[in-house]
Amino acid sequence: MLRSLLTPRWLLLHVLFLVATIATGFLAVWQWDRAHDAGGSFQNLGYALQWPLFGAFTIFLWIKLIRMDFAQQRGEDEPGSSSEAAAEENQPATAPEEAEQRRTRPLVPPPAPPVNADEDPELAEYNRYLAGLNESDSAR
Repeated sequence: MLRSLLTPRWLLLHVLFLVATIATGFLAVWQWDRAHDAGGSFQNLGYALQWPLFGAFTIFLWIKLIRMDFAQQRGEDEPGSSSEAAAEENQPATAPEEAEQRRTRPLVPPPAPPVNADEDPELAEYNRYLAGLNESDSAR
């Protein structure tokens, strides 16, 4: 299992995550120093407190990615995922005809009925405007 973490792909990912984590640490220290300089502000202080959170998130993603890879190697679902997806995968695929028969509503809804100017003059005017835009767009 641990040998899979020493493949070229994983070695590159380890380097990437380490560089990102170390970079967030340096950025936090830089913003902390900047906040205490004469030209520093509360914004720099906020960034100084925010960068360690980014570093922690980087470590969290690193661990999550390793766990997902191990789970994939074991052929298990990701921890915390529902078993419904696994149950759907185990069911045989249905024919397209059966899928069409089970569909209760059309893929594309039918067009709305036209509105008369007597019923709703604003909506009728807007529909005429949209029809004019459609005609000018299709003329191009």
